[in-house]
Amino acid sequence: MKKVNLSQVKEKVRLAVQEANFIIDKDLKALIQGCQPGEESPAGQEILSQILKNADIAAAEKLALCQDTGLAVFFVELGEKVKLEYAGFKSLRDAITKGTAEGYKEGYLRKSVCDPLSRKNSGDNTPVFIHWEVVPGDDFKVTFMAKGGGSENMSVLKMMPPSAGAKGIEDFVVDAVSKAGPNPCPPTVVGVGIGGNFDTSALLAKKALLRKPVGSPSADPAYAEMEKHILERINRLGIGPMGLGGRTTSLAVHIASHPCHIASFPVAVNINCHSHRIVEIEL
Repeated sequence: MKKVNLSQVKEKVRLAVQEANFIIDKDLKALIQGCQPGEESPAGQEILSQILKNADIAAAEKLALCQDTGLAVFFVELGEKVKLEYAGFKSLRDAITKGTAEGYKEGYLRKSVCDPLSRKNSGDNTPVFIHWEVVPGDDFKVTFMAKGGGSENMSVLKMMPPSAGAKGIEDFVVDAVSKAGPNPCPPTVVGVGIGGNFDTSALLAKKALLRKPVGSPSADPAYAEMEKHILERINRLGIGPMGLGGRTTSLAVHIASHPCHIASFPVAVNINCHSHRIVEIEL
């Protein structure tokens, strides 16, 4: 039986929220660098260079990659045989929450969480957003995502007729990216959730963004081909880096799917900005 001390969890979270905001994913950086030779737009070339320069400065100076340091989103896989050692914490949520608050304060990261009506800021970027999954055995995995408002606001979900088929999915995703334009700060990573029900499809779209390495194809050949086709269509839209024109609108399309009702065909799109701030927390 694995024992997990919540003090350790809190410390790992504290460091992870800063790492995600300071250091760009190496695989994402390689994708951006790989797009540079094929970017025909001078403005697009300049923006890609600025993104890479910004990433170097952020890492060296321990500064945020972007002023919008995002909502604190966590995906937790908790094994049934894991024993939590509370060490003064009320719960695993409590440890994650306190680690987030400390990390955002220590890293001088912007606090963006507010009441939806009064718009009063919580002051410490909490409450956090946690998606729980109980898994067999003693596995324990925590993944952090800093999700900015510009990209999150471009999320869309549609309950499509089953007759829409693969073409309907592709058209819907490409149209979503087209309408998003410069708002999610391209070049983006596009998460697509197919199937399940209303709420599951949205979670699938966000969870699809976690795939490592970023840009790797789906394990399902049919979805891998669909990802490739959608990405090609997106990059023919001409939106380009930061919406200033060019061939590099998205770096990757990741699809996740789940069985659905025979009368339903939900499809959701969740876009991530070019910083793609995701860190797996090792425990």
